[in-house]
Amino acid sequence: AERGEVTKGSIDCMGERVDRLSPNELVKRGVIQVMEGRHCFEHLTVEENLLTGAYTRHDGRARIAEDLEKVYHYFPRLKERRTAQAGYTSGGEQQMTAIGRALMANPKMILLDEPSMGLAPQLVEEIIGIVGDLNRKEGVSILLAEQNTTVALNVADYGYILENGRVVMDGKAEDLRENEDVKEFYLGLSSGSRRSFRDIKHYRRRKRWL
Repeated sequence: AERGEVTKGSIDCMGERVDRLSPNELVKRGVIQVMEGRHCFEHLTVEENLLTGAYTRHDGRARIAEDLEKVYHYFPRLKERRTAQAGYTSGGEQQMTAIGRALMANPKMILLDEPSMGLAPQLVEEIIGIVGDLNRKEGVSILLAEQNTTVALNVADYGYILENGRVVMDGKAEDLRENEDVKEFYLGLSSGSRRSFRDIKHYRRRKRWL
């Protein structure tokens, strides 16, 4: 892809080609994106932000109210901050709001882009844990794009490792976690000890994969 346009191949979702669909049509099919950087409406309250996710729904106020309570169940901190302007909440709370807003659209799949960016490790662990619960308990598929390999592989079922736009390795998450190359190049581990990524010679990476 280049600037969002698919230049080779196609993108299928649930048996249907979707790369030619408009964003509006994708939302109607249950494909929702949580963009990097969160992009909350700063002047709206947390709850108003959440409700914007239900804008395209036509299944009644009762169902929407039910799903709002479900969001608050998964993100109790948002319930405490429901009347606060989103622009005055923390980065972690804004990330929770962005994910909650996606849930309010009643999605089949969420495209989650770099949710750990700019957040403290403890908060990242909390949010990623909730994302895993949403997948297992609510049946929402998650397509996670994440530079933090440890975070991604701890929650994923299957992973793809990309370099310069190319898939250099893929497999079950548990297999990738145990792969020696992945440990060395992406998890910072070599023979059980922590190593810096800068210690890895570029020619070794090219020779081994490319």
